[in-house]
Amino acid sequence: MTSLASSADARSLAANASGSRWRTWVILVAALLVAMSVTVDFAAEDTFGWDVRINCAAVDAHLAGLDPYFVKNLKDTKLSYPYLPVTLDAFRPLCAGGFLVAHYKPTYLVLALICALLLPGLGTARRGWRDVVLRGVFVLGGFLGFDWVVATGNFEILSGLLTAASLALLLRSVPSGRRGEVSLMPQLAGAAVLGLVTAFKLVFLPVLAALYFLPQPRRRKLLLVAVAAGAFVLPILVSLLLYPDLSRSWLSAITGQIPGQHSPASEVNPSLLLIASTLAGQIGLAGSKVFVIGLYGVIAITLVLAPFALSVWRMFKRQGEPRTASLLQAFDDWLVNHPGAAMRITVLAMYALYLCTPRPKEYTFFQVALYAAILVADLPAMMMVAALTVAVAIPVLASASVTAFMGGYGQLTLALICFWILLPREPQRM
Repeated sequence: MTSLASSADARSLAANASGSRWRTWVILVAALLVAMSVTVDFAAEDTFGWDVRINCAAVDAHLAGLDPYFVKNLKDTKLSYPYLPVTLDAFRPLCAGGFLVAHYKPTYLVLALICALLLPGLGTARRGWRDVVLRGVFVLGGFLGFDWVVATGNFEILSGLLTAASLALLLRSVPSGRRGEVSLMPQLAGAAVLGLVTAFKLVFLPVLAALYFLPQPRRRKLLLVAVAAGAFVLPILVSLLLYPDLSRSWLSAITGQIPGQHSPASEVNPSLLLIASTLAGQIGLAGSKVFVIGLYGVIAITLVLAPFALSVWRMFKRQGEPRTASLLQAFDDWLVNHPGAAMRITVLAMYALYLCTPRPKEYTFFQVALYAAILVADLPAMMMVAALTVAVAIPVLASASVTAFMGGYGQLTLALICFWILLPREPQRM
């Protein structure tokens, strides 16, 4: 019997070693693809990078006493400045001396690598080099998000950096038996940073609701949501109080009320809302906002929110303790008792809410790639390969085409498929 057991253990160890080598090679091949893609992006001529130039032109106009929300006051551009007035002073050190405009590509690459290093793991084991490389592959190659950040020079890289920092603070591993003893301050700081990130792009406010899934008692979770919401509102209030005139111009600019110039309100980006609008148009109801919004909700629930809710419900039913309280209280207790699963659900919820936003731009998928980078490391081997293929290999290979994912649903479709792959189907042993 002993020899049989020893033989079985040896076979198991050999199989694990073989699977580990196979997974390592897959990650290295993906890393090579991403490295080639980044090299091509950096070798391309500087024909784009308009967003970094617009942002710094707005800072310069503000310093010169001009209203930066009027495009005529911005140098060498026809595009408008979309951010809150308070950001004009926040961005001033970044734009000083023209360094960022001249060298934004290598600067963005360094910041993206910092994002990959900041991203936390969801397991209790110490991260190895393979997981670090895997996260880097997703951050730099996921859904072509970083490609678009580099191509446009968008400050989404700063949002990504702050998001990675907030996730590192929010998803801290807590030793079993010490959850009630650990200070809440790091998570409060993480919630505040996440709130500030969503203030950059107001449509991402619903992402803050995902904090409710953290493995904390209900009062603490509600406090975290409140802090994040307060941090979201703070830049708006500061802008209204300190820059009242600019705030009015900002509101006019983003709603398209300044005639004869570009406005974010006039942009159309592939999204679940655009799908709903297109379908409504085919049946002659595009003019009914109520119908379009209702159809948008149905599509978002069907493709994203319902699969997420069903997946979480199955995990809870399989692992949940006998119910001794209300269903919501039992769920809260389950999240506290299964911190690894709770943190995974939190990140999945953020991913889901990003997919449901009404106007995700191409570079927005850089944020989605950050969430995927956290979730993919703990997948079984075959699922990890599927996620790598959908999120990294297909878009990187397709990027050889100049028009890849321009104006189409390619990024959104791949992000949806990857989301379905990442949904937990078996109990998470965390």
